[in-house]
Amino acid sequence: MGRFTQTLLLSAALWAPGAAIAASPQISEALTMPKPGVICDRYICANGQDGVSVALTMHYLGKKAAARLTSFGEFNREAFTFANGVHCDIQARQCRKDRYYGADGQPSGEIDHDATRQLFVY
Repeated sequence: MGRFTQTLLLSAALWAPGAAIAASPQISEALTMPKPGVICDRYICANGQDGVSVALTMHYLGKKAAARLTSFGEFNREAFTFANGVHCDIQARQCRKDRYYGADGQPSGEIDHDATRQLFVY
């Protein structure tokens, strides 16, 4: 399974049916930043080294959220989309305001400088 497909499947699985998604994603609306280098939404927590982290999810969101994340099994934890639409890629060391790709296969969304700075501690 390709990296894009894994990311898309994880993103779709994490969004609960009926969950509200912000019309214009902004870091302050749906994301929390418990400490430098860590960002959480209501489903997952991630850091700039490992990406989506079960340990961080358990620490900041609790056992239920960590168990739900663990139930997905193996997936690419280095490219992920938060519930508000912000998409981060650990290898590229960037977060974007959406996860869309252009015809050239490259990310086309505007860079989210706040999320990028927070996750990668610039």
